[in-house]
Parts: sequence; C-alpha cells; structure tokens
Amino acid sequence: MTLKVPKRVFDLVIAASMLVATSPVLLIAMLAVKASSPGPALFSQVRVGQGGTPFRCHKLRTMHQGTPSLPTHEAPAHSVTAVGRILRRTKIDELPQLWNVLKGEMSLVGPRPCLPTQTELIGHREALGVLQALPGITGLAQVMGIDMSDPKLCAETDAAYLDTASIGGDLGILFRTIYRG
Repeated sequence: MTLKVPKRVFDLVIAASMLVATSPVLLIAMLAVKASSPGPALFSQVRVGQGGTPFRCHKLRTMHQGTPSLPTHEAPAHSVTAVGRILRRTKIDELPQLWNVLKGEMSLVGPRPCLPTQTELIGHREALGVLQALPGITGLAQVMGIDMSDPKLCAETDAAYLDTASIGGDLGILFRTIYRG
C-alpha cells in the first residue's frame, strides 16, 4: 500500500484533534490580534499547492494590514506586529492551516507552500517533482532551519523528504516543530 491513504488518515485524525484541542488558544490569539492592530484576525493568501494549483492558505495575521504580499524573508521587519512576533515564535499563527489540512489542500508535513511569485523555487520544485506532493504546515526544510531564501537548497531538502517520507518521519518532524529547543 502506498503512503497516500495512511498519510491522509493520519492528517485527518491529527488535524481534527489539534483543531479541537487548540481552539481556546486560537480564540485567544484571534482576540489578541484584533485588539493589538486594526484589520481581520485571520489572513488568507494565495499559495502554490499540489500540482502547482493555487489555493488560499489560512493563517493568523501577524503583520500590519496593508503589508505587501511578500515571502517572509523579504518582508520588512517593522511590518510584523508585537503580537505577531509571539504568534510566529510559538507557531500559533499556523493553526488556521489545520482547516487547509481538513479540506485536503495541505498535509501536516510536507514542503511549505510558497507564493506564486517565488518562481525560482517553483522551478526547482517542479524539476525535482516536489510539486506533486501536498504542501505541509511544517516540513523537513523548516526543522533544519532552511527557509525559502535559498530556493535550490529548499527544493532539494523538500525532495529528500519526499524520497524518505513515512508516518514515523512525519511524527518526528511534527515533534521537532513543536519542541524546537
């Protein structure tokens, strides 16, 4: 049996459980975002999904409203709100992506979805077959400290993950994402 069906079941069970368990934290975080800066608490941005298909990726808003849609490593540091810094550091800003997982647009673990404007990364991922996978809330590149500012290395790390993907490996990446210290 391929990994596709067990991974989808794993994603559904864990995402649904996490959404229920973290809903009080998500609610408090949404209230903090609303109280600390004008604009909506939730933020949706078009990202590149499986097969290169665009989808709307959901997050808690961590930047001031009106900040240009740029990759995180290119956004001005002053554009992140005080609450946003905390949400990013704790990864709480990613919790709304559990909805993307439930909808089948994302997986818990996989290559992080990029913006359609990140053409160099998309090209590397396409050449390595990475775009055939569902993007993930977290991934091997992230836990290894590799961000999208190095498109070739990011795509190569994503491809290495896909070559060895397993439920046990995904559990390890999830654990390393949550317990980064």
